[in-house]
Amino acid sequence: MYDPKSMKAEEFISHEEIEATLRYADENCSNRPLIREILDKARECKGLSHREASVLLACEIPEVVEEIYALAGEIKRRFYGNRIVMFAPLYLSNYCVNGCVYCPYHRQNGHIPRRKLTQEEVAKEVVALQDMGHKRLAIEAGEDPVNNPIEYILDCIKTIYGIQHKNGAIRRVNVNIAATTVENYRKLKEAGIGTYILFQETYHKESYEKLHPTGPKHNYAYHTEAMDRAMEGGIDDVGLGVLYGLELYRYEFAGQLMHAEHLEAVHGVGPHTISVPRLKKADDIDPTKFDNGISDETFAKICALIRIAVPYTGMIISTRESQKVREQVINLGVSQISGASRTSVGGYAEEERPTDTEQFDVSDQRSLDEVVRWLMENGHIPSFCTACYREGRTGDRFMSLCKSGQIQNCCHPNALITLKEFLEDYASAETKRVGEAMIEKELANIPNEKTRRLTAEYIGKIAGGERDFRF
Repeated sequence: MYDPKSMKAEEFISHEEIEATLRYADENCSNRPLIREILDKARECKGLSHREASVLLACEIPEVVEEIYALAGEIKRRFYGNRIVMFAPLYLSNYCVNGCVYCPYHRQNGHIPRRKLTQEEVAKEVVALQDMGHKRLAIEAGEDPVNNPIEYILDCIKTIYGIQHKNGAIRRVNVNIAATTVENYRKLKEAGIGTYILFQETYHKESYEKLHPTGPKHNYAYHTEAMDRAMEGGIDDVGLGVLYGLELYRYEFAGQLMHAEHLEAVHGVGPHTISVPRLKKADDIDPTKFDNGISDETFAKICALIRIAVPYTGMIISTRESQKVREQVINLGVSQISGASRTSVGGYAEEERPTDTEQFDVSDQRSLDEVVRWLMENGHIPSFCTACYREGRTGDRFMSLCKSGQIQNCCHPNALITLKEFLEDYASAETKRVGEAMIEKELANIPNEKTRRLTAEYIGKIAGGERDFRF
């Protein structure tokens, strides 16, 4: 029985409800009065239910699709302005005991080199990332209780936060590791993490169990209920994601929105982020063997509808996607992107990009400087801000500000302040020229005179050598 307030995975992600939703969407995909009603509701920026959003996903009326795209852009600008938050993944270990058939780290892959960073190697990776200009990391590790216990993850977090190199500092560590216990989530909270991220991979239980034939990840309920344990452990912000291409995309889309509805219903706080990775080629993984790949057009529509259905969430797209695809979906709702990512264990400290331990192929291989300049040339402010985490604006406090639109009163100036730091410390001459012009222009768009004046003052102090101002 479907119950968004249930704590049982098969009740808050109900297979029967998803199947009924897909039938309802098929029956109403050309129902113009209903579609108009749904779009009008979406314009109120309070979100849509999984059924309402599924109707729009099934709809192929050209003018409706155009309206969906336009509305997604409007909603994104209302909640997040023209800011794009920058981050990088940091792979700590590719040891893994699971048998996931879509991931090259699976236990049966005997020819991929297994590697685990020492704390000295973690420090070298952090210095390399700081030298690019990164301030926010998402740490990744395979599931292996012997090689990657929670104590190892905690030691790595401590090392990352402890590295101060020139003007560099990692100010926020987000964590993407396997589902774990409430006790371990408490330890991660105490270590000062930002968002806990866990991809569901697929919400279709039967497919999930086939795709994860061996290892602890085989347990669908334990994995799907992880976010509830994380919140019980005190973690305010959690991030959802499915791997599009494993199962039928409409099923995954409905399940992902139901998971967001469940978190909102039980905890009063929906997902802080939603990621939209697509299955990509990797060592011994051929994505063409999976039957559910989606086109760029369908991918863009999914991104737009997630923004419309869950307007407050941060949306993440990685370097799995090409520059062309990333450019399109940034305008449809994406608010966070990775830059200069390396998906190998120990990849950043190497001069040449290593490929032997990559988790997936990186489509966008530009430098961080190039990505930053590209964003600015397209009218977006690259933001390295971590102020909300450090000021305690997390969980329900962040969501209340975001849903009211008030978060922009601090996020817009913080984006400019952290962009100025990047320009002073890491940017090429051309990127700095483009960035200085953007800062001058965007300062004028800060509505509050006092905030605008103080932002300009902070920017001047950064030019004089001071760092780390925030609202």
